[in-house]
Amino acid sequence: MSAIDGLPPLREVIATHQLSAKKALGQNFLLDLNLTAKIARQAGDMSGSDVLEIGPGPGGLTRGLLAEGARRVLAVEKDARCLPALAEIAAAYPGRLEVINGDALEVDALAHLTPPIRIAANLPYNVGTELLVRWLTPPEWPPFWQSLTLMFQREVAERIVAVPGSKAYGRLAILAQWRAEARIVMSLPPEAFTPPPKVSSAVVHLTALPEPRFPARAETLSRVVALAFNQRRKMLRAALKSLGPDIEDRLVAAGLKPTDRAEQISLEGFCALARQIDA
Repeated sequence: MSAIDGLPPLREVIATHQLSAKKALGQNFLLDLNLTAKIARQAGDMSGSDVLEIGPGPGGLTRGLLAEGARRVLAVEKDARCLPALAEIAAAYPGRLEVINGDALEVDALAHLTPPIRIAANLPYNVGTELLVRWLTPPEWPPFWQSLTLMFQREVAERIVAVPGSKAYGRLAILAQWRAEARIVMSLPPEAFTPPPKVSSAVVHLTALPEPRFPARAETLSRVVALAFNQRRKMLRAALKSLGPDIEDRLVAAGLKPTDRAEQISLEGFCALARQIDA
């Protein structure tokens, strides 16, 4: 891979620029360029797309995305130490890589991107879930992105694709599966990273659906799901009692048993309940 772009191996880049991973920034660097290329390929055909990458670090995945044909990559990096290494990649791919030094939770990336847009990132562990929820809950749907190819801790990845009745099933599964097709496409052991994290990782690929699987108002669905899973051991009639004195009637009207618990309710069931609440 380093022969393809003429840039040095990542271990060399890290040594040259003294880029020891910072725990406070949730950094774990992926140094195998064959792996980063494989992750990039999971994003699909990028030749006609701009790609948003969050937390590129020394640029392993960045190089994979560019070598695999991304039209343009916008990389948002909080750690200023990484900027010289990313500048070397930008020089090797003239006009195809723009780097913003900033916090992904605050940067308006859309101002720098031209549709169609894909997002691909080895997300920093400390902001990964928050970014995903933001991307899944925009004010309007379809969203600005076509697909998300994201690395998470394995446990978070399993929560995204979880099915009713499982321990991992919860708010994240509902939000992801209501308006997107989600699947785990790769697993990575701790030793793939420097330094190795304490947990395994997995790459999740989400494709935006043109419209939600079942009708519901996003705000109502989010509220119902949050209440139900915040007290997941309680029966629905108790967990949702703050929604109104007639909550049992609404549960029954939605085809649900008031004595069921949140993890037993399908996505379709939650959407039916959200419609009943709004009615």
